[in-house]
Amino acid sequence: MSPVNKYKQFEAELVTHIEKKSHKVKSKVFLFFQKIFQKGKQKFTVMFIPHSEKNIFNFQISVFTLVFFIFLLTVLLVSFFWLTTHFTGTNRQITRIDSNLHQSEATLEGFKEEIASLRKSIKEFKTSLNSVLEVMNSGKSKNYFLDGEGGDLSSFISLGNVSESSLRELSELKSLRTYLDNAVKPLNEISKVLLSQKELLVDIPTLWPLKDVRGNITQYFGPSIHPFTGQWYLHKGIDIAWGYGVPIVATANGTVETIGNDVHGFGIYIILRHKYGFYTRYAHLQKVTVQKGQYVRRGQVIAFMGNSGLSTGPHLHYEVRIGTQVVNPIKFLNIESPLVEKYVRKSR
Repeated sequence: MSPVNKYKQFEAELVTHIEKKSHKVKSKVFLFFQKIFQKGKQKFTVMFIPHSEKNIFNFQISVFTLVFFIFLLTVLLVSFFWLTTHFTGTNRQITRIDSNLHQSEATLEGFKEEIASLRKSIKEFKTSLNSVLEVMNSGKSKNYFLDGEGGDLSSFISLGNVSESSLRELSELKSLRTYLDNAVKPLNEISKVLLSQKELLVDIPTLWPLKDVRGNITQYFGPSIHPFTGQWYLHKGIDIAWGYGVPIVATANGTVETIGNDVHGFGIYIILRHKYGFYTRYAHLQKVTVQKGQYVRRGQVIAFMGNSGLSTGPHLHYEVRIGTQVVNPIKFLNIESPLVEKYVRKSR
């Protein structure tokens, strides 16, 4: 037999075998469902027998009907438990939201109180700032805050979505924001003025000449009796007594003009030249730490206290001159400002 015929014979046998197997499976499936259907059609009689002599109540129910009612009852029970659980969770969520709402209302009341306090503070700040601007004679001071009151809220809020109280509070917040925005320019002007004043004060002799100690002023500027001659004379500076070796500092930025030694007078002394025609003299020194022509900064140590020259004890004779005119150093030493000290620290 040829290979082709063998293949066709094998194919026919295979198809016949598959058809037989398929027929058997179909028969078994049919018989299975037939049995189920027959079982399902079977009926049960349910009887209710009362203890009294009344008639017995009974009814018949098929297996299919019984299965259907059991399934329906199961669905109802599952749905009931699911709805109960869901309702309990929803109720808890509503309770939590209600609690959060009360907290939000309390917080909002706190914000309202803070807004009112802020409003009062801004009014006081505005009054103080206007006073400063008037002192500065700023021609623009009256125009800085024209836009700082009230404000149009229609640009960022829908009037139909807020209450009258909320609208008023939002208007106040916008007013405060606008006012603070407008306060930037005058504050910048004040900053510039203060900066120019700080630069001025570090160049004029306003710093105490002793480092870290105050000392004792034993003789002030003005007419006095000379301790050695007993004659009246003009004391052209102040004498500050303390002890040997106390550091002496430059009272302003400047240049070392003179370093000398007057044995019968000032002893070892230094003269510094500052801006705006100021000169300062430091006399009766023990030791000098700078050189002639050297630039020194305010607060820099330039010498140490001593008892050189014509002196009754260790002290510093300190003078201030404007040009050739001697002036009372106390007038400048009384000028104290933390802004100047802060400026000096930054510039170092």
